[in-house]
Amino acid sequence: MSLLMKIESLTCRRASTPILQGVNLELHSGMITVLRGPNGSGKTTLLRHLAGLGSDTQGLDTEEIVFSGHLDAIKATLTVGENLRFWAGVYSKALDPAIIENFELSDLIERPAGRLSAGQKRRLGLARVVLSGAKVWLLDEPTVSLDTASTDRLVALIADHSARGGACILSTHIDLALPQAQILDITQFKASSQEADPFLSGDFT
Repeated sequence: MSLLMKIESLTCRRASTPILQGVNLELHSGMITVLRGPNGSGKTTLLRHLAGLGSDTQGLDTEEIVFSGHLDAIKATLTVGENLRFWAGVYSKALDPAIIENFELSDLIERPAGRLSAGQKRRLGLARVVLSGAKVWLLDEPTVSLDTASTDRLVALIADHSARGGACILSTHIDLALPQAQILDITQFKASSQEADPFLSGDFT
């Protein structure tokens, strides 16, 4: 297994407030890591830092990382097909029809993204993750708004990505059928000066 990401003594801050400190993490090809912790513990903050969106990226190769957060990175005025073609251009990838099929987007290709349901928007946003071709997937509550069938397909895609040498770190409040996944409890990294009230920090995951 090749090493895809190594984090040592990372401090995750929101503005000037440390949320997590002393985070150590190694991610190798084939690994799936599930973040655990109560609401407000900093799962979203950690994922954003790992994606290079925090104050300390530790020289991460963000070209090999794709992040899917609470916002789906969808351009509402573009159709589903236009969104997919836009992302294909950004990532310099061909638009694989299998991605459209896997996320059941075929019948929605000409629909403006702004008119999609929450579940359809989530599927479109996750299609971007697969389309990126990135080795490391960072997924923040990826099953939100997905029905059971879509959740099962996502689990299968994560497992397949891992089997092909990719890796995934995700936060989720539900148990997914990923028996090969390892659990990382992030409460062990709680910063001593972290705000006790998550509503003060704005981090609800």
